Amino acid sequence: MKYEATIGLETHVMQQTNTKMFCACKYEYGAEPNTHVCPVCLGYPGALPVMNEKAIELCSKAGMLLGCEINPYSKWDRKNYFYPDMSKNYQITQADQPLCLGGQIEVDVDGEQKVFTIERIHQEENAAKNTHVSGASLIDYNRAGTALMEIVSDPCMHSAEDALAYMSAIKQIMQYGEISNCDQEKGQMRSDVNVSVRPVGQEKLGAKVEIKNMNSFAFIKDAIEYEIERQISVLEAGGTVDQETRGYDPDRGETFIQRTKEDAHDYRYFPEPDLMPVKLAPEQIEQWRAELPELPAQRRERYVKELGLPEYDAGVLTADKATSDWFEETMKHTANAKAVSNFIMGEMMRLLSEQDIAITESKVTPEKLAEIIALIDAKTISTGGGKQVFETIFNEGGDAKAIVEEKGLAQVSDDSALESWADEAIANNPKPVEEYKAGNAASINFLMGQVMKASKGKANPGAVMQMLKQKLDD
Repeated sequence: MKYEATIGLETHVMQQTNTKMFCACKYEYGAEPNTHVCPVCLGYPGALPVMNEKAIELCSKAGMLLGCEINPYSKWDRKNYFYPDMSKNYQITQADQPLCLGGQIEVDVDGEQKVFTIERIHQEENAAKNTHVSGASLIDYNRAGTALMEIVSDPCMHSAEDALAYMSAIKQIMQYGEISNCDQEKGQMRSDVNVSVRPVGQEKLGAKVEIKNMNSFAFIKDAIEYEIERQISVLEAGGTVDQETRGYDPDRGETFIQRTKEDAHDYRYFPEPDLMPVKLAPEQIEQWRAELPELPAQRRERYVKELGLPEYDAGVLTADKATSDWFEETMKHTANAKAVSNFIMGEMMRLLSEQDIAITESKVTPEKLAEIIALIDAKTISTGGGKQVFETIFNEGGDAKAIVEEKGLAQVSDDSALESWADEAIANNPKPVEEYKAGNAASINFLMGQVMKASKGKANPGAVMQMLKQKLDD
């Protein structure tokens, strides 16, 4: 029997706000534990929450970027559960009237365009951070109460590849919209993955298994693939897949049961009595809509249509917002988009990877790269020489023109010098000369290499090729 998987994701995204969702405490990743706390985020009795307006704005903009309908009236609810990371024993969230409804995104999955739909986005508060050490659990409440939104997809995906493409698109859009940095290592983007399996052709979905708190794309992929195989094995053995919550052990590559899955009524949702509903005026919604930025898909299209870049280049450049912004800044100083793209995708990414730093930390600034490209375009240096200048600035800093002079990288275009090297290459290599004259045009490339070798790479390649052809065709 053939089976098909159905996958839905609940993606939690921490928003870029200066303070927490319902109090004035700031959040600073890596701060000394339990130093950014107050009676509100610690859940002291009698402490009253106050809404963070910026979080409401960011959640609304996220909804707009994902094609959601913005609900002009939404309200708060209490989700009741007992766990140490939520000290007041309930979470303030939105149950039946969330801020954003519906939505969809179009993504590329292995060359196929797919549309994945979104059920809702609701605003809520984050839980504290648990750290488990030597059988003990340590809790840092610095994260408790930070602004968090949950993007809930429909069960519309059918493979791990679908889920990764969806999450990658969400991450890009949130970064471009400056909603969140989505730094997974810092817990700014986490997903609960719902997986079910059913026989092909069966209308009813299989029992849903939720894999909690996944903050790594690689782990999500492995967990989904393992869980699909596990559920199929259970069904083929005549068993029943139970609705439950599972974790993922990356060392063993397996999911494991944590608890029997609760239903919504188990959380005893009821309206939050300490907060007024959120009412958004049409004018406010339209103002936020007018402030929306250009999205990665729009940038990719512009790079191809207006700058003439290949689709591959446009995809690489827009995959990361910081890289795309750096490219945009460089284009303010040069018109050679392809050269900028080549340097970023080649030398820049290689050196950033080797030194494990961000593009914004590079000593090669957009202005310096534009200067290197100008020297290449003016044929002052070769492309190879430009790469040497780039690497020198990347490692040591400095001025491009000064480095060219210091290292003697300027190209030689003087006819007398070129002619001397060309004559020497022709005289010392009679076989490729004969082959060229016999009709093998590619043989000239060997001679070209000999000239470049003799000149130590300083000869102007275009001038060398022209001179060789002139001498050999006479």
